Amino acid sequence: MTTRGQVLAGRAAAWYSALPPRRKEVAQDTALAVTLALLNLMSLLPYQSQMHPAWLALFLVSVQCLPLAIRRLWPVPASILCGIPRSLYDTHGFGFAPLPLGPAIAFATIAERSRWWIRWPAVCFTAVGIAYGQTTPGHTDEPYDAIVQVFIFGAAWGIGMLSRGRRESMAAVARRAERAEAELAAAAYRAAAAERLRIARELHDVVAHHVSLIAVQAEAVGALLPSRPVEAARSADLIATTARQAMTELRRLLGVLRFTSSDPSHPSHPSVQDQHHSEERSRLTPAPSITRLDEVFAFVREAGLPVDSDVRGSPTALSPGVDLTAYRIVQEALTNALRHAPGSTACVNVAYEADCVTVRITDTGAVPVSAAGPVSATRANGSLAHGYGLAGIAERVASCGGTLTLGPVPSGGFAVTARLPLT
Repeated sequence: MTTRGQVLAGRAAAWYSALPPRRKEVAQDTALAVTLALLNLMSLLPYQSQMHPAWLALFLVSVQCLPLAIRRLWPVPASILCGIPRSLYDTHGFGFAPLPLGPAIAFATIAERSRWWIRWPAVCFTAVGIAYGQTTPGHTDEPYDAIVQVFIFGAAWGIGMLSRGRRESMAAVARRAERAEAELAAAAYRAAAAERLRIARELHDVVAHHVSLIAVQAEAVGALLPSRPVEAARSADLIATTARQAMTELRRLLGVLRFTSSDPSHPSHPSVQDQHHSEERSRLTPAPSITRLDEVFAFVREAGLPVDSDVRGSPTALSPGVDLTAYRIVQEALTNALRHAPGSTACVNVAYEADCVTVRITDTGAVPVSAAGPVSATRANGSLAHGYGLAGIAERVASCGGTLTLGPVPSGGFAVTARLPLT
């Protein structure tokens, strides 16, 4: 017998758990309604011989609780359906009336679930109903019964309003949580977009610089062969060296994205893979820095652009973002001079000041066509039409809080000047 009861209880629990939230409320309210109806019925059984007809009294006290099954679906109809049997019971003067728990709970549900223009008329109608009930036979002239009725319905109203405030507070907390989650998602999206932009800039700077050098030297090889094989071989070597450096920098940049976890217990990090990663890390070069501009100078000089440099002030440690920005500005400006001003010379000036570092790159402009071949017109009058290089420089400088000036100089040529804060 016990086992059968446990099985039935388990099935009932499973059935209840599978219900949607609204039907769970109906199931809870139905159980409450049936329980109160049975309590009211049993409270009158000892007095049924004193009530005529007894079946009507028992019926009315039972059915006044059953509408509670729909109290959270339709609070006002449930309250009316609970109040009618109660009023009929008082009108017949049966006496021995149990506490009006059914109508009181329905009244509390109106306070909890309904709008103000429904709540206050419900208060008025309930007050009228209580007053009318006190005038029916079976109620004494003493105020005790009226006080009990007022206390019961007043407590029900207070409980309903407290529950309403709690529900509204929980809903407000849920809305705030949703807004906070939406703001976090938006911030994460903005951060991801900024990171994609940063990676795009890095890829552009790395690829554009080295591929430009390769293109210039490839053109030189075609022009030098077959009359000047030695110089052609030197240009070919420079192409190979530049390509290897481009691959190294790309490997460094992509390695930042690849090596995001160092947990040796993670399943994606077996020992063989760790060895491969460590070997690859050993081939990565240090991050670009303004202190390593000599490497850039060496490459552009070999590509045919003479470069002079001048450093003023005491070199100061820069933040990583400013350091990388200064390096990329020099690299992009020299690459543009090599591509668009063949035969010119360039000068790089770095000035360390108390609160900023200033980087200025100038070139003397392209030599006539007869001396250096055709000149690209894409940089004429300081235009940015040649691509995304100088636009990317402007974005980098703005992200660091610096200022950028670029354009042709009166003496001829082109100048790029960036003033960057130290931190």
